[in-house]
Amino acid sequence: MLTSITGPLAGLKIFDLTRVLAGPSCVQILGDLGADVIKVERPNHGDDTRKFGPPFIKDTEGRDTTESGYYLSANRNKRSITLDLTRPEGQLLARQIIAKCDILVENFKVDNLAKYSLSYDDLKKEFPGLVYCSITGFGQTGPMAAQPGYDFMAQGIGGLMSVTGEKGREPQRVGVPIADLTAGLWAAVSINAALRHREITGEGQQIDISLLDTQISTLSIQGLNYLTSGEVPGLLGNAHPNIVPYQVFPTSDGNIIISVGNDSQFDRFCTFVGQPELSSDERFKTNEMRVRNRDELTRILNHITRQKTSEYWLVGFDEIKIACGPINRIDQAFKNPQVQARKMEIEMKHPASGNQTVKMIGSPIKMSRTPVSYRRAPPMLGEHTDEVLCELLELDSSACSELRQKGII
Repeated sequence: MLTSITGPLAGLKIFDLTRVLAGPSCVQILGDLGADVIKVERPNHGDDTRKFGPPFIKDTEGRDTTESGYYLSANRNKRSITLDLTRPEGQLLARQIIAKCDILVENFKVDNLAKYSLSYDDLKKEFPGLVYCSITGFGQTGPMAAQPGYDFMAQGIGGLMSVTGEKGREPQRVGVPIADLTAGLWAAVSINAALRHREITGEGQQIDISLLDTQISTLSIQGLNYLTSGEVPGLLGNAHPNIVPYQVFPTSDGNIIISVGNDSQFDRFCTFVGQPELSSDERFKTNEMRVRNRDELTRILNHITRQKTSEYWLVGFDEIKIACGPINRIDQAFKNPQVQARKMEIEMKHPASGNQTVKMIGSPIKMSRTPVSYRRAPPMLGEHTDEVLCELLELDSSACSELRQKGII
């Protein structure tokens, strides 16, 4: 057990029944903020994402281990225990550990945990202060509640794919599982709000987070454009639905992003590119007119930007305070001096690699008084079972051995 845990959530314990990404990413945020996370996994199997590879961590001989990069992405600052929840003995142990916890997070299908007497309704009277967070594809209510849900489905059903991709081509999903990740973020926000409520009233509660709900919420301006006008947005590629020019433009040696946020910026932009008359053209004089005449202006600007290199435009636009930027590969993004200065790439020692360091993505949370901490690498399956049972339930090594022989842990 680590002793000097710091952070705003230090002292809180989480019973983590999540796997794959939405739930684990939520709990990792809370772990980074100091919570003690007990990740509960199936004996001899564990979180499915352990096998979602390659790539995998390499051992000291350079061979693949069973720990995938996918699993590493969302399981830092946790202790792993194995527990067979299908067995009455496993369910009893679970309740005994829950009695020592403040928060339970799960992403089972609706009603599945009731089979093991671990649903919110099963626990709320015995543990009235428990904050119980359920993350599902479609929520605890509604006609689709019982259906399994995945990030890809949420992006499709939730409308995001219909506005992602190039005009005239097939819709695209976002390049990362954005519905899972935003569900995890909203769950973490909700848990902290529920903890504040408990602090005031002593009451716990159930939190109901769904991938579809959070995906709908991220429609943001595109959703409001539809609700305001009744017009259904379509594919715009890299263009902005409400601001022009604000998109990717070709250069003589690549592509760059140019963002012109208002009419005075457009005046400067046109002067710099050698076409000052464009800013007084009635078709393009205001942002409203530029949006209405998007295709014609884009055709003109594409021809102009193709005449010079990316570096020429990036340096020039920066000098006249026009927002612009390169389109980095992921390796270039991690090498960016700003990304490095913000410590968004970290290293942690991992037992699977013989305690060599593995690289991970850092937390974006920066707090002056209670910063995040990186205390534990993503755990091996069942790495902390005996430690947790001894610490929380005062079971000795012989009791743990007996439970292991029975297949309970």
